[in-house]
Amino acid sequence: MQLDTSDAFAIGSRVRVKASVPIYHHPEHRGQPFNLKDQVGEVVAILTEWQGKPVSANLPIQVKFSKKFKAHFIGSELDRER
Repeated sequence: MQLDTSDAFAIGSRVRVKASVPIYHHPEHRGQPFNLKDQVGEVVAILTEWQGKPVSANLPIQVKFSKKFKAHFIGSELDRER
């Protein structure tokens, strides 16, 4: 199983959202569209298994932006922050 995560997105990496990704679950903008483009966060998980079994998550990279907010992405939506 090949995932779009590469070594550039290891846990703890700082990343920037490079694609336009509108969401509706941001805690400060709940129920309204909020675009995550150019937001910077930290990779906190790469989802490859669940309860010890391999999974093929559609959006396997989990990024934390603040204490209350995390979102899931694919590798093509992110750039490594330098």
